[in-house]
Amino acid sequence: MRKTSTFIIVAIVLAALGFAVFRSQVQPGLETSVSRSENLGKAPDFSLSDYGGKKVSLSDFVGKPLVINSWAAWCPFCREELPDFVTVQKEFEGKVVFIAIDRGESLSVAKKYTDELGVTASLILLLDPDDSFYGSVGGFSMPETIFVDKEGVIRDHKRGPMAVPEIRERTQKIL
Repeated sequence: MRKTSTFIIVAIVLAALGFAVFRSQVQPGLETSVSRSENLGKAPDFSLSDYGGKKVSLSDFVGKPLVINSWAAWCPFCREELPDFVTVQKEFEGKVVFIAIDRGESLSVAKKYTDELGVTASLILLLDPDDSFYGSVGGFSMPETIFVDKEGVIRDHKRGPMAVPEIRERTQKIL
């Protein structure tokens, strides 16, 4: 009986991992990418707290291009992607604002994770305890990133992870 239970648990874990890998691959319909002239609508407004408890809203960034990423400590792809955002942010310093929004985790979980990655002092990190931002952008994969031009229009929406070259290329399109 115990071997059967162990086998079932292992099978479920392997199936979940397989599904996660399958979903992470670029598939038709899972990614939306637009050219500069296209419009995916206005960026959703938000008012979320940073790690220090300060409220931060979309309106705080009027007139600035934004890269806004939804992430979570349980997301294996975020572990590589968040430091890559720091790398690209340095390249676009003063031209683009990078914001990373944690999906529904506590301050202690989020901060421990970003401290481990060495990105806490390098990005605008916000907490979304209700996971409302993720829902407002139609999120269904992890991570989710929107690229917003200086008029507040979403010009690109990437579902799934990216590496530095792709982040750089998509960021260049919102300038």
